Amino acid sequence: MVLWHPSISPIERKPKAGNKLLGAPPLILSGSFALLILLGTCLLKLPMATLAPISWLQSFFTATSAVTVTGLVVVDTGTAFTPFGQTIIALLIQCGGLGLMTFAIVTLIALGGKISFLQCTVAREAFNQTDTSTLASTAKSVLAFSLFVELIGMVILSVYWSGELGWTTSLFHGFFYTISAFNNAGFALSADSLMPYVADPVVNLTITGLLIIGGLGFSVWADLRRNRRWSRLTVYSRMMITGTIFINAVAVIAIYLIEYNNPNTLAPLSEQGKWLASWFQAVSPRTAGFNTLAIDQLEDATTAIMLGLMFIGGGSSSTASGIKVVTFMLLILATYSYLRRDESIYVFKREIAKDTVSKALALTMISIGITWLAIFALLLSENAPMIDIVFEAVSALGTVGLSRGLTGNLSESGEFIIIFMMFMGRLGPLTLAYFLASPRTKKLRYAETKLAIG
Repeated sequence: MVLWHPSISPIERKPKAGNKLLGAPPLILSGSFALLILLGTCLLKLPMATLAPISWLQSFFTATSAVTVTGLVVVDTGTAFTPFGQTIIALLIQCGGLGLMTFAIVTLIALGGKISFLQCTVAREAFNQTDTSTLASTAKSVLAFSLFVELIGMVILSVYWSGELGWTTSLFHGFFYTISAFNNAGFALSADSLMPYVADPVVNLTITGLLIIGGLGFSVWADLRRNRRWSRLTVYSRMMITGTIFINAVAVIAIYLIEYNNPNTLAPLSEQGKWLASWFQAVSPRTAGFNTLAIDQLEDATTAIMLGLMFIGGGSSSTASGIKVVTFMLLILATYSYLRRDESIYVFKREIAKDTVSKALALTMISIGITWLAIFALLLSENAPMIDIVFEAVSALGTVGLSRGLTGNLSESGEFIIIFMMFMGRLGPLTLAYFLASPRTKKLRYAETKLAIG
């Protein structure tokens, strides 16, 4: 993958044939995440990181879940790890959520270095950017914006919990939960996640606020800062904001209506508590992983809604995963346009490129295929209800972290399957598929034919 840039000489534009795979940005990005996971595995295996010894596989699973900002755990974060271990997990979440390239580029700039062409292409993959000239400013903006939002979240939660937990504990809880929430990780310091705060407006609104800000995408917030009028926002930003509002609104109302009389979820709560719990469960599955209701006690219809939310995910260049909201909206628009026999797809008075539609379709199909294979493999390796296995597989690929109780009971084979799914979900199926579908030019074209569809 080579892109022209004015600062690149003709010699630099042409990579050596033997280094083509070595220089592939997705491969470097994958390797960076893998190295961070291995480092985290070693740190979490240290005696000072755990209250009781854990296996290498448990350490590997936890590190992968943290770096991929998933939140699935095979050992309880609050009781298995010491404050040192929990801090390591938080730092792994931060590095995995904001992206290694953010820290690498900012550090390089701070040291007075220059960003090479290879680093530009790798960072472009990480940030999902099309313009390499703005990567440096993007990286600095991402880091500054993220730390500012996390600071606000930490202050709110620490002050609120100080009366209940004391200042020392509340500060650490504020630090941990803010990083976990903003990066859409879902790691919690108690086995029941945030269920004790199911009707607490401060905790509910603060955590979901961090989830939405982190999951909306940095490019959207940067666009909002530059262009404060709706008509001036990019098409992507308007699609992302519209899609997020619509999906959240539909999910909240649906969960509220379905669970209203469920004695194990909403029924015992006050009216305010019902709406807060419905709101939290509608926002969290979009790759966050926190829960204020028992997931295994939800109605099957609610579980189906959450599966859809987990599969869709959040925004591009955000801390969220999934196929992404704009991808989902684009597929709907493409279907609608085809049914209307329109030659092109239009949104907000702009035409969508056919290449973008093909990319969205490819991403979705790869995600469906990987999820189906994971479900099939888990059905062979685990003795559990199919709904639990499906939920686990979709949660892992979407790096959500919600579970119906299967994670802690996985076999070793099952843990490796989920580890693979979390890794795939974080990097993006389309990014990994880059190796199998490198661009190539065909000199020979064949006669066109039509096939029966449907």
